[in-house]
Amino acid sequence: MMHGSTTVFTVKDVMTSLAYYRDKLGFDVAFEYGTPTFYVGLCSGDVTLHLVAASRTPRQPGHGGVCIFVDDVDTLHAELTKRGANVLKAPANYDYGLRDFDVADLDGNMIFFGMEIPKT
Repeated sequence: MMHGSTTVFTVKDVMTSLAYYRDKLGFDVAFEYGTPTFYVGLCSGDVTLHLVAASRTPRQPGHGGVCIFVDDVDTLHAELTKRGANVLKAPANYDYGLRDFDVADLDGNMIFFGMEIPKT
């Protein structure tokens, strides 16, 4: 039985990306691994993300994506915009049943923040 998952993004510079996720996206740092650090864990509520240095994996940076469900898309959008996150579009309602918006990290990995649209 499955109990959870963690998305792992490949990034060029782990410490610079850690600062972006902490300062611009509001994640807490759960752990740092390696000397020098090449892998970090981040969390916000029940959401966890890990970052791995491109120099330590064959995966290329900037090709990841994750959708994170939130309670209030508009409030989060305003907060992330104020923090200086790389917000690519404003929240909008879509026919697939979500109100969402897109954010990119420093390497182009995509984070989609969304919430269900109340059914009418």
